[in-house]
Amino acid sequence: MTEMTLGASRALRATGAMFFAVFGGIWLESWAIESARSLATEALIALLAVALAVAAYVIYKRHAVELASRPDTPRSRRAKRVFHTVNAMQWVLIFIGANLLSRNGLSAWIVPMIILVVGLHFLPLAFVFSNRPHYVTGVALILLGLAYPLVSPAGPADPIGLLGTGLILWLSASWALRRS
Repeated sequence: MTEMTLGASRALRATGAMFFAVFGGIWLESWAIESARSLATEALIALLAVALAVAAYVIYKRHAVELASRPDTPRSRRAKRVFHTVNAMQWVLIFIGANLLSRNGLSAWIVPMIILVVGLHFLPLAFVFSNRPHYVTGVALILLGLAYPLVSPAGPADPIGLLGTGLILWLSASWALRRS
């Protein structure tokens, strides 16, 4: 790492892991609700999401000072700009895609479209942050979003897409924490 200390890098990975833990939990809670799982399953998912997020936060706090003291360089400013742009574009695409699918009687395809867009958003972030695991997460989500509607018994409405997305995000969070 040329411009960033190992501690700053760990803090950034932990920050990502916090987001993956929370969003993974949301996808898994949606799966549990959609597939009529028990309240105990929903509670377990919530507990695991909180535990994963807290573990990430502990690592973040341990290295936050190093992150805060890293130099403000043109590369880091560019990375922040790309991060914000990519995330804004992701939400705009999801909003437009959901509206178009809904208006054309294809509401069942909203979840696969969201999974695909979320997966795609990881690719430029992997490049700009030089974070190879983001490529794995992105490709896994893209493949899930494209494949599950074609092979699942309920097609695009099958809750397996929710389950798969949540698990991919939690695995990504766990991988980021392991590297931290």
